[in-house]
Amino acid sequence: MTYEVAGKTAVITGAASGIGLGMAKAFARAGMNLVLADVDGERLDEAVAICAAIGVGAIGVAADVAEPAQVEQIAERTLSEFGSVHVVSNNAGVGISGPVDEMSLDDWRWIIDVNLWGVIHGVRTFLPLLRAQGEGHLTATASMAGLAGGPMLGAYHVAKHGVVGLMDSVRAELELAGSPVRASVLCPGPVDTAVVGSERHRHPDSQRHERGESEQRFWDGLVSALASGMNPDVVGELVLSAVEQERFWILTEPNEHVTMVQRRLDAIRADNDLSG
Repeated sequence: MTYEVAGKTAVITGAASGIGLGMAKAFARAGMNLVLADVDGERLDEAVAICAAIGVGAIGVAADVAEPAQVEQIAERTLSEFGSVHVVSNNAGVGISGPVDEMSLDDWRWIIDVNLWGVIHGVRTFLPLLRAQGEGHLTATASMAGLAGGPMLGAYHVAKHGVVGLMDSVRAELELAGSPVRASVLCPGPVDTAVVGSERHRHPDSQRHERGESEQRFWDGLVSALASGMNPDVVGELVLSAVEQERFWILTEPNEHVTMVQRRLDAIRADNDLSG
């Protein structure tokens, strides 16, 4: 089965740049009206202009997905402008590094509030609307960090594992209910985005840990890897394809990611006697 998106309406959070803007351009080229949400008002205006120039309806909503009332405002603006919503991409995300025992509580809260609670707010706000109209597709951006662990990004891994678990539950509950609504989770590897600069959006009074030498080397390597990563426009097309084909898993590098998950399963097997 395929889902026809032309003429329908998509909501994308974190849409002013990176993967969110890549999705917006892909959806616009497919003929969808767009509601773009982001905390960065200046970049948001630029993103709306880019999508409107493609020839579709597009509006911007300045919003912080960590605040449930602001996510509800996105839904209200969507319905008042376009009358309905069909595809919702909970994509907003931020990133900072740090050893799990050195990151401040403000560090932990910020990462989880945006990356996990932001998706929870999006699901709770939009899923009832999609269920009620009997069609639609809900996506969320996790990461390959949601499929395995690693150093210096503990809070990020926790949040992204939560997003994968949440969306798998959404998928299962929709199937159990026999709903035509579908769900997907995006688990990208390195993508050329500005997520490493997202800390500029934090409250200036938040307590932040100081990077040590080894952490700084890790961070510099991460910045370099992202700069040479996949073009966000390519990721946007992958998400569009998954929505149209109603697929759950969206992997930017499927061979590498499946191998990574298989190594984790092999480690589980090695640590346990499964003979009984």
